[in-house]
Amino acid sequence: SHPIKARIGINGFGRIGRLVARIALCHTDVELVAINDPFLDAEYMRYLFVHDTVHRKYAGTVEWKKDALVVDGREVKVFAERVPSKIGWGEMGVDYVVEATGVFTEVEGANGHIEGGAKKVIITAPSKTAPMFVMGVNEEHYSPSLNIISNASCTTNCLAPLIKCIDQAFGVTDALMTTIHATTATQLVVDGPSKKKSREGRSAQNIIPSSTGAAQAVGEVYPALKGKLTGMSFRVPILDGSVVDVTCSLSKAATWEQLCTAVREASERGMSGILGYTEGELVSSDIVGDTRSCLFDAKAGIALNDHFVKLIGWYDNEWGYSNRVVDLLLYVHNKV
Repeated sequence: SHPIKARIGINGFGRIGRLVARIALCHTDVELVAINDPFLDAEYMRYLFVHDTVHRKYAGTVEWKKDALVVDGREVKVFAERVPSKIGWGEMGVDYVVEATGVFTEVEGANGHIEGGAKKVIITAPSKTAPMFVMGVNEEHYSPSLNIISNASCTTNCLAPLIKCIDQAFGVTDALMTTIHATTATQLVVDGPSKKKSREGRSAQNIIPSSTGAAQAVGEVYPALKGKLTGMSFRVPILDGSVVDVTCSLSKAATWEQLCTAVREASERGMSGILGYTEGELVSSDIVGDTRSCLFDAKAGIALNDHFVKLIGWYDNEWGYSNRVVDLLLYVHNKV
């Protein structure tokens, strides 16, 4: 690990921002310096940070001042700026900004953090203009010359390690993915308008088909599958815990046992902590709190024959993803 702590700031204190904060506070090599959110004062930040319906009450102590949170005795500066370049990252000595608003997902917008004094920005969403990195898949291609990068999406983080493992072992000629995805903050409790003027504005109490770029994004982080993979999403009415269902055509014949062995070996070696393997009888609530990007379910998948298979991978779309944000940040820090 790096001899100097990674000094981080978080922009946007929503679902991912708050969980990244919890995880960062547990890392001895990370110092959470500041948080920016123009829609929350310090008192309300404290409330939302301490109380979490899914991940339960924060175990430590949290107090608030006018412009700060005091977490386990450590003061964290609070800003309320709408424009990234006006946030006082530089004056606070913040090196890395976790851009978690969902607004500044492209280089042009995220560059405001660099203008404000930060050295690097990690975007917690897919990006068309910032290079995307998925731990366990392509982080080795990161160059210190890159100042603004993306951690891709939670679904890409689940799918990419699994299908990379299968492709390297047996070759994937083409694949279709469906993610059965928990509700997110953009959904509505009751029917209302959607920005896309589509069924996505319907109540989150429904199962809602939705588009997703997560599968195509795998081709960006793992070019061997570019153009061979696409997918869609079903939003379902649970708070957290999602599952990827990916159907693949294989170029090399493989029995189900051989597929399982390949994933299990990857989970114990090169992808340990990223890709998991289970033969348990899991349901979605069992994955909540799991730090891995993907947990392959050996008992849930099926094979039509030795060339056509359906693979199932569980993921905590909040907690697992937030852990990867911090892992990527530390990977970048250790390259400095």
